[in-house]
Amino acid sequence: MIRGFEIGHHTADGDGWLTGTTVVLARSGAVGGVDVRGGGPGTPETDLLDPSTLVPQVHAVVLTGGSAYGLADADGVTTGLETARIGFPLGAEPGQVVPIVPAAVIFDLGRGGEFGHRPDAAFGREALAAATAEDPTRGTVGAGTAEVFTAACLDTMLGATGRGLGRRTPRSHPRPSLTSPAPTSRHRPPRHRPRGHPPALRLSRTSVTNPFTG
Repeated sequence: MIRGFEIGHHTADGDGWLTGTTVVLARSGAVGGVDVRGGGPGTPETDLLDPSTLVPQVHAVVLTGGSAYGLADADGVTTGLETARIGFPLGAEPGQVVPIVPAAVIFDLGRGGEFGHRPDAAFGREALAAATAEDPTRGTVGAGTAEVFTAACLDTMLGATGRGLGRRTPRSHPRPSLTSPAPTSRHRPPRHRPRGHPPALRLSRTSVTNPFTG
C-alpha cells in the first residue's frame, strides 16, 4: 500500500444488489490530478484539481457505481470527514473545515442488480469507515462490484472491457551508478518529490465513448 493513503470498500451483492463504493482516503491531504474523458462522465468536484484553484489538496476520492444516482454517496464521505475534522480549514475552530472530495461514477444500473438499487450516502459512510492502510482487496468489490457483468454487456455491444477494481503503483528505476550507462531520452531517472511535500494522487478514467458511462 502507498504510504499516506487508505482504501475502503462497501459492497452490495445480494438480494437484488450488485454495486458498491470505494473511498481513497488521504487524512493529511494529497495533491490530486485528473483526466476526464468519455461521452458521459460523472465527475463532481474534479474542477478543484486544476492547479489554478484555491484548494491545494484533496482529502478523499470516491469511486462508485450507480451512475449519477451514486454521487449521493460522496455526501456520506464528506460528512464523515467533517466529523473527523478533516478538510480545508475555513474558520478559527478545528471543526470548521470543508472536506474536498472529488468523485467518479460508473454505469451499472440494472447490470446484474435491480435498477433502483444504487449507492447512497450510507454507502459512502460505510466505505470511509472501512478505510485502512493495509493492502486493499481487489477485483469485484466496492466500485468494481458490477464490473464483470457490465463489461460482459459492453464487450458484446461496444467492444469495451473491464474486470473490477485494481490499483497501479509506479516502479522506480535504479539510480545511475559508475557502472551503469548515462540516462538517455528513453530512460530518464524518476523525479523525486522534495521532503515535506504531500503524496500525489492521480484520478484517471479510461476513454470509452458509449451511452452507458456516467
